[in-house]
Amino acid sequence: MDLINMLKVIFLGIVEGITEWLPISSTGHLILVDEFIKLDASKDFMEMFNVVIQLGAIMAVVVLYFSKLNPFSPSKTGGQKRATWTLWFKVVVACLPAALIGPFVDDYLEAHFHSFLPVSIMLIVYGILFIVVENRNKGKEPITQTMGSLTYQTAFIIGLFQVLALIPGTSRSGATIIGAIIFGCSRYVAAEFTFFLGIPIMFGASALKIVKFLMKGNSFDSTQTMLLLTGSVVAFVVSIFAIKFLMNYIKKNDFKAFGWYRIILGSLIIAYWLIFK
Repeated sequence: MDLINMLKVIFLGIVEGITEWLPISSTGHLILVDEFIKLDASKDFMEMFNVVIQLGAIMAVVVLYFSKLNPFSPSKTGGQKRATWTLWFKVVVACLPAALIGPFVDDYLEAHFHSFLPVSIMLIVYGILFIVVENRNKGKEPITQTMGSLTYQTAFIIGLFQVLALIPGTSRSGATIIGAIIFGCSRYVAAEFTFFLGIPIMFGASALKIVKFLMKGNSFDSTQTMLLLTGSVVAFVVSIFAIKFLMNYIKKNDFKAFGWYRIILGSLIIAYWLIFK
């Protein structure tokens, strides 16, 4: 495997690690980066790579929140273990919409939305939504300020917003955070619940992509395996820092800065598309 290809995949891992948790769309950024930094790999591999690399980022959540998410921890009381199981049940409820709808629209979305213009439009649309929602909620006290007070109904509604993130450029974390805030969650609860939702969703999405990749008659050679592992490890390390940054940032700030970032980036990409494409 040549050095240039390895450097490219390291860069893609850094992009994934940062953008998976910040509400600015990791898949959208990976698609856009691929327009400028072409990895020497097949189209089938890249479609699978852009999803499976997210497993590295997901493992960062598992590591950082292992104690909170582990219902078998011997250090927890009976009540704490029941609360942990309840949290997982809420995660399952929130994952149902995407799990039921995702497999049926995945091929269509890949064919029609994995390109410059749709990603740019979704970046702008959700950037505007972040600003509108934050302005609308300014000065309002959130109804749900702890994970324990998050209801199953609200969890399911957040899951419906997660379905919107199947469109590249939307951002899974962005869509679920917006949904959670609209329905009364604090920014902290919205972000944490989004992290937890990512665990089963991304494991499922990655498994689906790998199966589709293999069903098309592809196989993993040593180079592809190394590219995938390298990207995932880099995404894992960078995600550790990105998650810590976001959780500290939202203690004193809202999400409008991310909204403006999305609008500016999407506008620049559309301008580039109109001039050079």
